[in-house]
Amino acid sequence: MSAQPLCPTCVQTGWISTAEAAGLTYLGRCPEDRHYAFYEAPCGHQLRRQIEILERVATGETGVRCDICHKENEQDEATAQGWRLIGRDPDGNANYRSYQHGACGHVQRIARVNMQSGRVGCGGCGEKWTAAPSHLYAMQFVMPNSRRLVKVGYSNNPASRLYHQLSRDPNMPRKLLRTIPVASGQMAITLEKALHRKLRDEHPDAVVDPDVYHGLIKVQSEIYDAALTAKILAELEAIASRIAPPAS
Repeated sequence: MSAQPLCPTCVQTGWISTAEAAGLTYLGRCPEDRHYAFYEAPCGHQLRRQIEILERVATGETGVRCDICHKENEQDEATAQGWRLIGRDPDGNANYRSYQHGACGHVQRIARVNMQSGRVGCGGCGEKWTAAPSHLYAMQFVMPNSRRLVKVGYSNNPASRLYHQLSRDPNMPRKLLRTIPVASGQMAITLEKALHRKLRDEHPDAVVDPDVYHGLIKVQSEIYDAALTAKILAELEAIASRIAPPAS
C-alpha cells in the first residue's frame, strides 16, 4: 500500500506552529533550499534558518538568536570601550574578535569577554600594566553557607575583577569594600605583597584555607576571614595616607 501524499496546507500549518513555539513568525520557504525557511524575529529582523533547527528550538533543545542584533550588541560593547568591531578573529578562535582602537587605529584580536568587562589594553598606544595606574582593593564574598570572606589584591579595574573574573557563580553576593588608587601597577604589587606579609604574620588564624572557597572564587590565596575586615580597611587607609600626594 503506497504512502498517502502529505497535505501542503497541513505541512505549512505545522511550520507556522513550530515557528510560533520557537518565538518567531513564519514568513515562507527559502526558494534556494527547501530545507530552509524565512522567519521574523521579535526584534523585527528577518532570519533564514533550517526548518529542522527550528523544530529543536521549539522543543527547547537549542536556542535561536538574531545575528544582526548580536553584531550590533558586540559593536556597542566595543564602542563603550573606545574600540570598533572589525569582525571575526583572524586566528579562528570563536571567543575572540578583531577590533580597531579608536584612539590610534591599532588593530588587534581581543577576547570578547575582556571587551565586555573593560579589561582591554591597546598594543599600539597602551601603557604596560607595570607603568599604568592601578588600585589596591578589599572585596567581600558571601559563601553559600553565609560565611563572609575578604580578599585583598590589586587591579587596574577592581569592579571588573570582582564582577567578571573572580566569582564562579554570578549570583554570589559580593561587593567592593575599599579601593585605593595607586600610581602604577609596579607600586601596587609592591604595596600588596607587603600588606599580605603583615596580615599573615600578625593574624595567621585569619588566613582562610583555599579548600573553603575552592570552586567558588578563582584564586588560591589572599583570602581572609571577615573578622579581619576592620584591620584590613585600617591598613588600606594607612597606605592611602602614606602615598597621597602632598597638598599644594
